[in-house]
Amino acid sequence: MGRSVRVAGLTDVGQEREHNEDSFGLMSGFDLFVVADGMGGHRAGDIASKMAVDAVKDFFQATEKEDITWPFHFDPNLPFAVNRLITAIQVANSRIHQASMKNNEHQGMGTTAVSLHFVDNRQLAHIAHVGDSRCYRIRNDAIELLTRDHSLINDYLKAAPDLTEEQLAELPRNVITRALGMQESVVVDVQTQKLEPDDMFLLCSDGLNTMLSDDEILEIILANSHDLDLAGSILVEQANTRGGEDNITLVLTQIFEE
Repeated sequence: MGRSVRVAGLTDVGQEREHNEDSFGLMSGFDLFVVADGMGGHRAGDIASKMAVDAVKDFFQATEKEDITWPFHFDPNLPFAVNRLITAIQVANSRIHQASMKNNEHQGMGTTAVSLHFVDNRQLAHIAHVGDSRCYRIRNDAIELLTRDHSLINDYLKAAPDLTEEQLAELPRNVITRALGMQESVVVDVQTQKLEPDDMFLLCSDGLNTMLSDDEILEIILANSHDLDLAGSILVEQANTRGGEDNITLVLTQIFEE
């Protein structure tokens, strides 16, 4: 008996944007999945998000060989797989930042990134993120947000948890405080979760979760859990029906016992 993974990925331009600045990666050979939401003028956002996905994939491929020199500090207190995931995202940050410095049209480009990596025969999941793209877990017919948005609102709440709804309403909702490519270095938030059979994970850009509530997302996924591609399509369709104010990107995964 072993564990297998079902996966589906989908991206859509939405109803109001002229082009899609999101990217996603299904690196099933590594049990690695990524969603990135780009930003920047002159179509630089789509370049940044694609660079992020490609850089993570490139680093995982390069580190299959044991003789590679790692470009960043290897933390001996963390498992190899966690170091690998964090470093892959840091490499993506450096690649995007350097590209933005070399090309005036790409100056200021950046991207969020959220990644999910199954390890130890799919007994554990490492989740790493920068920005406000999210990772949810669906377990026992309930949905749980596992990541914390790196946003202005969350930073204010952390500093002043007693802010009223009226004060929060005055803050801009779409300002993120951490992204890949904005500075030479970046702090990557990482966590590890034990996996249970039938666990489902949703990675998504904010074009989904700003249009649909967590409960609405859960209802659609549970109703279509037999077909992840269908579940993803309905999520995108409903987000567009609500206005589709941004690009919509998602990756759905499900763990199951063979």
